[in-house]
Amino acid sequence: MRATTGPTPSPGAAPAVTTTGPSTTAKGLKPGSVGLLGSIVVSLSSTAPAYSLAASLGLVVASGGVLLAGVKAPSILLLAFVPMWMIAVAFQELNRLDPDCGTTFTWVTRAFGPTTGWLGGWGIIAADVIVMANLAQIAGSYGFRFVGAVTDVDAITALGGDTLWSTVAGVAWIAVMTVVCHLGVEVSTRPQYALLGIEVLALAVFAGVAAFRVLDGTAGVTSITPSLDWLWPSGLDPATVIAPAMLTALFIYWGWDTALSLNEETTDPRRTPGRSAVISTVLLLGIYVLLATATIAFAGVGTDGIGLGSPGNADDVFAAIAPALFGSSVLGHAATALLAFAILTSASASTQTTILPTARTALSMAAHGALPSRFARVHERFRTPTWSTFGMGIASAGCYVLFTVLSGTLLTALIGSVGLMIAFYYALTGFACVWVFRRTLLDSARHFVVRGVVPLLGGATLTVAFGYGLAQFARPDWLQDADGRNVTVLGIGAVAVVGVAAIAVGVVLMVVWRLRSPGFFVGRTGAAGKDPDPVERRQPRPTVDR
Repeated sequence: MRATTGPTPSPGAAPAVTTTGPSTTAKGLKPGSVGLLGSIVVSLSSTAPAYSLAASLGLVVASGGVLLAGVKAPSILLLAFVPMWMIAVAFQELNRLDPDCGTTFTWVTRAFGPTTGWLGGWGIIAADVIVMANLAQIAGSYGFRFVGAVTDVDAITALGGDTLWSTVAGVAWIAVMTVVCHLGVEVSTRPQYALLGIEVLALAVFAGVAAFRVLDGTAGVTSITPSLDWLWPSGLDPATVIAPAMLTALFIYWGWDTALSLNEETTDPRRTPGRSAVISTVLLLGIYVLLATATIAFAGVGTDGIGLGSPGNADDVFAAIAPALFGSSVLGHAATALLAFAILTSASASTQTTILPTARTALSMAAHGALPSRFARVHERFRTPTWSTFGMGIASAGCYVLFTVLSGTLLTALIGSVGLMIAFYYALTGFACVWVFRRTLLDSARHFVVRGVVPLLGGATLTVAFGYGLAQFARPDWLQDADGRNVTVLGIGAVAVVGVAAIAVGVVLMVVWRLRSPGFFVGRTGAAGKDPDPVERRQPRPTVDR
């Protein structure tokens, strides 16, 4: 296997880079590989609607065996959309200025300096590595459930609930998807079209059948008639309910920024990634609100049976509901198998698309001197990061096995922990947008709103949600397992511990690298040495064959 980064750098130094824009570096990636439609598909696949709802909707409805948002969960999804859209706008504006695959790392470094920028980049890496454990667990479990549903062999289906075999299958998924990502971005994105199509079809069938049975009166005693009141969060306490529920809902939306991480491999890199991010968040809003409303209406929010308030249903609401929803007929059996396959492909596709942004963030950090230069190596033939891609796969598999060995219930805690990381680096990006463009905000009404007000409100909202949510996550009784036992680490809520520990690990690694190679941190290399408030200039639009 051969890799290239251009001229060989001296030990500990950043690799040589070539300026192609305000601070964009030529990193050896393959430009023009992804168009607008492909970029949107990658964003949606990375978000993984089927997997995200299966793993998270129950945690928005209830936590610790008591209701959280309850029937008002759709309103939480609406609220979470607002800062998500605002940050997507910030990403779009910053990408127009500087389409660097490091995204938050590069932009925050430009705005607030190398230390804050490094932590912003670490936020992306940590969130992606942590979530891979949950993704792999879902993919491994649903692999057995799908095969069992198709073959009608209960023994195979039962393996989906076996910790050992689901872990083995999950690690295998990580290995396969890591290799696929290494083979090139075109190879990585091509299967996403079919996988996303199957996913959307299965979710449409699920929502349609659930809505029909509720309206037809055959949904069972737990069903609830939907109401427009579910779309407004009246009566929910902002600190103890809305903030922590929003952090979980952020996880459901998270993933659209993968398109920005592929900006250097996208046609029209200054416009296409940002447009796809904004479009994706709007599409996700419609999908999530409809699915959440239909699911709550059919299953209800009780703590018994298929009710979404039951702790036993929190880690996978679709698995709890599907048998009651579709029944045991041949057609119902087929629908159950389709849903299992959709969640399997959703988790698998998200496993793949989660590796992509992490590898490119590490690539950019190395190219700018913020990580060892080996992470900037790009394969000569495939034009993909080598060390960064395989390093992501190895780290993800290691974390998955570690969390499983420590406690299987920690996998459920990861959802909220990732929400903390998302709020952390998204908020930094929003504030960075305001600061980078601060001297041009009054040039036009559009600049003032799009580059000032919207990113600032988005960053502020996420910061408040982070603070209040962290306080709730730290409660010992915040998360409970299926037996009603608190999931804690040293008496503190596991969700808060994992989130804070992830940031703390980043601080330690940053200090170690600064002591070993201080060039980036003193502004001698890459993004750390760029003007934090550049004079914007019109860039020529590239010619794209259509």
